[in-house]
Amino acid sequence: VQLVESGGGLVQSGGSLRLSCAASGFTFKTKTMRWYRQAPEKERELVADISNAGASTLYADSVKGRFTISRDNAKNTVYLQMNRLKPEDTAVYYCKAVGVDYWGKGTLVTVSS
Repeated sequence: VQLVESGGGLVQSGGSLRLSCAASGFTFKTKTMRWYRQAPEKERELVADISNAGASTLYADSVKGRFTISRDNAKNTVYLQMNRLKPEDTAVYYCKAVGVDYWGKGTLVTVSS
């Protein structure tokens, strides 16, 4: 199993980033996928969730209306479009397949004020 997150970086408050997660080693199209984040000295939290076919999505209240999760099952990739970023969005972002016991290395997002 591999989950490789990319797309993080340094951005000013109000800016945008698009994260990608390339998956392999399992049947991607059958799995609900999630994005989590972990800020310094805080617990990992669920940010967004998308069903296996992409028909259903869920978001944490803190990102609702600003972040959009999507997936391309042909490319085994899940995305997180992040708009109107805030300094409190600063964290390492991870993708996760529900039911698959594996975490990637994550990608760091830093939002400056």
